[in-house]
Amino acid sequence: MAQNFFVRTFLFLLACGLVAGGVIGGLYLYGGHPEPVAVTQAPKHALAAPGSVPIGGAFTLVDQTGRTVTDEDFRGKYLLVFFGYTYCPDVCPTTLSVIAKTMELLGERARTVQPLFISVDTERDTPKVLAQYVAAFGHGILGLTGTKQQIGDVAKAYHVFVEKISAADYYGESLDRNSVAKIEKNGDDGDDVFFYNHSANTYLMSPNGKYITHFDYGTRPKEMAATVRAAIEKFGFTKPLN
Repeated sequence: MAQNFFVRTFLFLLACGLVAGGVIGGLYLYGGHPEPVAVTQAPKHALAAPGSVPIGGAFTLVDQTGRTVTDEDFRGKYLLVFFGYTYCPDVCPTTLSVIAKTMELLGERARTVQPLFISVDTERDTPKVLAQYVAAFGHGILGLTGTKQQIGDVAKAYHVFVEKISAADYYGESLDRNSVAKIEKNGDDGDDVFFYNHSANTYLMSPNGKYITHFDYGTRPKEMAATVRAAIEKFGFTKPLN
């Protein structure tokens, strides 16, 4: 299934003229492995003209306070958008830590950027859970959730791969069957333990909600902050900031 996703992703990028033009770097898929798998090796973090790449779009979600928000609520700010879930064992907390450090490095420029953490786990990541989770990282990261349909729609708009998998599939051969069965039987609140394969990119969107570039898993905060600064200097703002 992941292989088919790689093929679809490559064809999509090729159709957009991004691979040859080097507009965006490699897309990565996190699938319960120690390291993500690169799809392309195009130059990293090239800045696309806002609106030139069909990634992103309108959405209606619920934030960590229970308030319904849309993409229009974030107009006038650059967005750092990352998809993940609070039960993610490593990639998600690592990436959110990088985003938090990036915001710190941006200094005064941080007020022009809004980080969004969109949960793909509609079953467990309630607004309350998200609020407690993002609070650990600080720096204004906002958690968003929604219905299965809403999350599916926004994931599709961002070309994000999401696949729910069991503990057995997640751990593979690293655990014996008895251990996996025990994990699943003693899951949180009596539910089976499950995980998600998901894309691990962080998207930089313009103040009018258009794609500029994305950062693959493992990007360092200094590199991310430098790219965000370059985007701000190059594109400015489409509307006055509050």
